[in-house]
Amino acid sequence: MELYLQRRETAIGYTAEKYGARLNALSLGLVQNEATAEECVNDTYLQAWQSIPPNEPRTYLYPYLARITRHISLNCCRYRRQLKRSAQIQTLSRELEQCLRAPEDTATQVDAHLLAQSISAFLRALPEQKRLVFLRRYWFLDSIEDIAARFGLHSGQVKTMLFRCRKALRAYLEKEGYTL
Repeated sequence: MELYLQRRETAIGYTAEKYGARLNALSLGLVQNEATAEECVNDTYLQAWQSIPPNEPRTYLYPYLARITRHISLNCCRYRRQLKRSAQIQTLSRELEQCLRAPEDTATQVDAHLLAQSISAFLRALPEQKRLVFLRRYWFLDSIEDIAARFGLHSGQVKTMLFRCRKALRAYLEKEGYTL
């Protein structure tokens, strides 16, 4: 982080060495093309270079970079019209729409920060396996089959777990005062 703040270009090299493989795997899971994933990760390094400072993600550099990578990769999917991948993103979005309201107006957009905090609190309260399955599906956009293989579960178990998590998230958010 100090290298970024001192504006030393070696910061990018160290970042690539430490986080490059994980960022590439994240992007590859979204864009399904190695060259495109590498391009997205390189764009991540550029955006990180441009945004640090003023941002100083000292204690959360990887999540900061992962968020940038994810946004760049999703934008790349949209621009390149990868219909198969786009269809999966739309399917996952429909699944989460049962729990979350889309930001349609200014009041909803202002409320987004509080909503994010509520969702984070809900996820922290989940048992580790359920939390990781939820994140693998809705953050990393892994397929049901990939998640099942990763956790040694059957795909039906993963589907049931995700359904119950979405249902619990909806109930939690309603209890927090969100109208869905």
